[in-house]
Amino acid sequence: MGNPPRGTERAVRRGPPPSSVGDRLLGAADVGDDVAVTSHPSSHLRIARPSRDLQRAERFWADGLALEVLYRTGTEAEGGHALVMLGWPEAVWHLELIDDPHGETPPSPTEEDLLVLYLGGPLDSDLVSRLVDAGGQLVAARNPYWDRWGVTIEDPDGYRLVLSHRTWP
Repeated sequence: MGNPPRGTERAVRRGPPPSSVGDRLLGAADVGDDVAVTSHPSSHLRIARPSRDLQRAERFWADGLALEVLYRTGTEAEGGHALVMLGWPEAVWHLELIDDPHGETPPSPTEEDLLVLYLGGPLDSDLVSRLVDAGGQLVAARNPYWDRWGVTIEDPDGYRLVLSHRTWP
């Protein structure tokens, strides 16, 4: 079964069972109700990750991949953690890195936690070198598919970035 066309509605079940945290957040009447969710091509995706060293992580993503700093705040932010949001201004996603120098929520990446960028053309060796120079480590992918179609680089916190020369979709 394929995905429905973009902009179509789908009925989904949402929320945890009654008498849970979801009751307080959604209101008991909403829990378990069928609701229509409309997908939008412009919906924004936030990928949030804790970081042991925010400066090192920012260097990798900003200097290495040339993502722009979209927003930055210090420990005065809600929750008391410094953070930086990186991305491309016209993209519908951003990467949020949250400073966690005391390891309260340490990064816990696996070999399958991948952020894949489909570049749609040959990989630029200068880009790969820049990512390594900015603190990344070139690694073999757990799944050989990614080695065939690109390169895998770990960021300073161990999360994996795949640069694929394929296009999507």
